[in-house]
Amino acid sequence: MISEVALRGVEDADLDILFEFMRDPEAVQMAAFTAEDPDDRAAFDAHMRKIRGNPETLNQVILGDGVVVGSIASFVMEGDTEITYWIDRAVWGQGVAGRAVALLLEQVTVRPLHARVASDNAASMRVLTRAGFKPVGTDVGYAAARKAEIEETILVLS
Repeated sequence: MISEVALRGVEDADLDILFEFMRDPEAVQMAAFTAEDPDDRAAFDAHMRKIRGNPETLNQVILGDGVVVGSIASFVMEGDTEITYWIDRAVWGQGVAGRAVALLLEQVTVRPLHARVASDNAASMRVLTRAGFKPVGTDVGYAAARKAEIEETILVLS
């Protein structure tokens, strides 16, 4: 069980482990809105270069007891600041996501703050609503991981 959760900036040495987390088939299925091909390392590296170079994006790794166990970020999309996170499946259910979101909310003070989650991802929905996000609507979008259009819930923290 993870006792301490912390955040720090993404370093080059973190990229291999983050890539592996984002290739986990069960996590990919749950997240739904993922890279077209989670096994495409060149696409992952290009995406990470792009977002790490964007001054409107805050990218951090999540440390659980000093070990990288996920990533969390805020970014601007179509004028709205949004958050996203990815947790290593090995630590699901240990409260890591909730603690990481709380830590990010201390740093990202922009409100309203938005989040989107596959509507059938109950665990992520719980994390966000416990952090104060409120569902404000739904949208349908193409989920590469499921190769289909699915419903996503849009949440806002005021």
